[in-house]
Amino acid sequence: MTTFADLGLRGEILRALEDLGYREPTPIQAAVVPIALAGRDVLAAAQTGTGKTAGFALPLIELLAAHASTSTSPARHPIRALILAPTRELAIQVEESVRAYCKHLPLRSLVVYGGVNIDTQIPVLRSGVEILVATPGRLLDHVQNKTLNLSQVGMLVLDEADRMLDMGFMPDLRRIIGLLPAARQNMMFSATFPEEIRRLADSFLKNPERVEVARRNAAAETVTQVVHPVHHERKRALLVHLVKSRDLRQVLVFTGTKLMANRLANELNRAGLQAGAIHGDKTQQERIKALDAFKHGEVRILVATDVAARGLDIEALPYVVNYDLPHNAEDYVHRIGRTGRAGARGEAISLVSEAENRYLEDIEKLLKTQLVKQPVADFSGRADELAGYVAAPSASAAPVAPAAPRPRAPKQIAALFLPPAGSGRR
Repeated sequence: MTTFADLGLRGEILRALEDLGYREPTPIQAAVVPIALAGRDVLAAAQTGTGKTAGFALPLIELLAAHASTSTSPARHPIRALILAPTRELAIQVEESVRAYCKHLPLRSLVVYGGVNIDTQIPVLRSGVEILVATPGRLLDHVQNKTLNLSQVGMLVLDEADRMLDMGFMPDLRRIIGLLPAARQNMMFSATFPEEIRRLADSFLKNPERVEVARRNAAAETVTQVVHPVHHERKRALLVHLVKSRDLRQVLVFTGTKLMANRLANELNRAGLQAGAIHGDKTQQERIKALDAFKHGEVRILVATDVAARGLDIEALPYVVNYDLPHNAEDYVHRIGRTGRAGARGEAISLVSEAENRYLEDIEKLLKTQLVKQPVADFSGRADELAGYVAAPSASAAPVAPAAPRPRAPKQIAALFLPPAGSGRR
């Protein structure tokens, strides 16, 4: 069994990992750390929740430790490593991890992102930091304002590179890469690995070592996936029913739009279920407050859009619900990657209307598997909506209680009732 000490990490880092309760490296960490310590460029594909943040942060810190200084002079703390992340939430969490790994070393780190006053970030930058975590837009804001110097950056990390492409950051990425010294080490990490990533990699990685510890675009084996067919007008009622009847706690619910996220959170609160919402129109303070309330159990359900939830790291998150199926099948993998992390079990529940069958087919094609379909009595809609579904029981299923009886139309056909199927290191 490989240990962190076997990877060639110094004692100060090992102490920090012990403080965090890390016992042994995950496959992505065991594969990437030795390659990065050898100075090679890395192109890594790994499932969300496999520990890829430590995969790039640990060797980065090990290599920078030789430059660690207790001096208060800013000149002794130039930016030597740049980590780019697509969203504020992910950038914050990456920097938190970096800071924790540097606990016993005099290395400084900082995270900069938009949505907050840029003036609050400038004093820390001017005092000097070796490791800078940033979103592309805010980094370029600082470049334009001449509030940072990238001339000594020797390491570049792109985290969640596929999402940066999806969010339209390609021009920003190319501009940032052009601002950096040519002599540097590069690492690119991505939860999924579309062909576009290969083209971006070819443009700046130098003979990279390719690492792939999970099948491309695969769902984690620790996540039980189940589909509940439902008429679109009955989705909210079914979600309320599932949460109440199964007493679900810490449920992350994905919607397709910001408007729906707000509306659903309000409707769930009216139904007596404490819910919050995060999306791009929320201020950073509102998003942090909602996320903290969810983590601490003050709200039972967190409703989110894909962009807002990207990078959320909630330890042992048990449930993810696709209230609206994503139009992009790869986003489904990102979503359910919030649960089932680091060997813990998780459940991904999808509420699928007839109009979403085409998206479900795309997801199943990507995953190369048929997802379990389990109609819930009184919520599956018309009988013809179920024509294409074949229900299958799951050995690990937890029973779904039937809804309270309601009057049926004379010709209404009762839906088949079956029980449904039934988390990590950064």
